[in-house]
Amino acid sequence: MKSVLVKILLILFFYTPAFSADQTIDMLNRLGKEINVYSKKIVNVNVGDTINWKSVNPGHNVEFIKGGIPEGVERFKSKYNKDTSYTFKTPGIYAYWCTPHKSMGMIGFVVVGNDKSNLDAIKKIKFYGKSTKIAEELINSL
Repeated sequence: MKSVLVKILLILFFYTPAFSADQTIDMLNRLGKEINVYSKKIVNVNVGDTINWKSVNPGHNVEFIKGGIPEGVERFKSKYNKDTSYTFKTPGIYAYWCTPHKSMGMIGFVVVGNDKSNLDAIKKIKFYGKSTKIAEELINSL
């Protein structure tokens, strides 16, 4: 019995994958009843973590929303139909959308370092169409 337990522990020790704080968000045409959506709407990461957006379906990208990122962070806009990634170096909330589907509700937020100091700026963003209601719900859940 003891020998079986030792073997199990050794297997777990050598075959347990490394834990990473990096996360993947899929860019999708459909998720359940929703169309044009990111697979995760709010993601919390630490400074230095990376988010990988995966182009599962064509026609999507990631664009940081003007006024929706921490002060000093550079503009970021990915190409359409391409996987992309971003390593977060500055704490705060990052609001982003899919450029062609922003009015359809394809938006998301990344909270870095649990810092919500730019929440007031996020609340002032002019969202469009369906994104207006979704943004309100997401902001209230922060």
